[in-house]
Amino acid sequence: MAASEAIQVSSLPLPPVQYINLYTDENVRRGRAPRPPPPIHDTYSMFGNVFNADDTIIRPLEAQGIKRLYPQHFDRRRELKKLNHSLLVNFLDLIDLLVQCPDSPRRAEKVEDLSLLFIHIHHLLNEFRPHQARETLRVMMELQRRQRVDTALRFQKHLEKVQEILQHALQMLPDGLELDSKLAINTDAMEAMDTLGLEQRGPDLCCPSDRIMCNVIDEMTAMTSSNGLF
Repeated sequence: MAASEAIQVSSLPLPPVQYINLYTDENVRRGRAPRPPPPIHDTYSMFGNVFNADDTIIRPLEAQGIKRLYPQHFDRRRELKKLNHSLLVNFLDLIDLLVQCPDSPRRAEKVEDLSLLFIHIHHLLNEFRPHQARETLRVMMELQRRQRVDTALRFQKHLEKVQEILQHALQMLPDGLELDSKLAINTDAMEAMDTLGLEQRGPDLCCPSDRIMCNVIDEMTAMTSSNGLF
């Protein structure tokens, strides 16, 4: 591979192939796939830190060995503003130290102060995560409710339209007496036509199609007899 060619590197490591191959469709269907690992009930290590399974999702600062800079009961919005202001002041102090005395030992102290302020800001923001999750769920449920209401309204409109069409079609149908009179008139007309046909045919009640077939058969019989076939 040439040095100029770009090398694609994944941000996440690839999953182990020997583990993936055990979860084929055939193994899953026959129950041969390995079962998931059991849940952890004690401590576990993640990103180099040891966590306890019984700990809360957001652990207090004292449990992490960090000194708290704000009291137990506080206003998060106010404390975030104060921490942001302190962060800006300490950053300006660090810049002054780097300009005036770069080798001063106070530089490391300012860096530690900035790190502690960032940890507190990050912790306060993480405490808003449950509230953010609840609000996100509330917005999603409100959106689903609005979509269902809109769907129900559209369905109601279509139902009313169909009912209107059916009502109009029922109104266009003739009444029962009028329909019976029309059927009686049509029956009388058909009977009159049949009587007229019988009178025109006279005493011969043979159907014209039957007469034609009889003539054809008679002609075929005469031709066969003249040829000496019988």
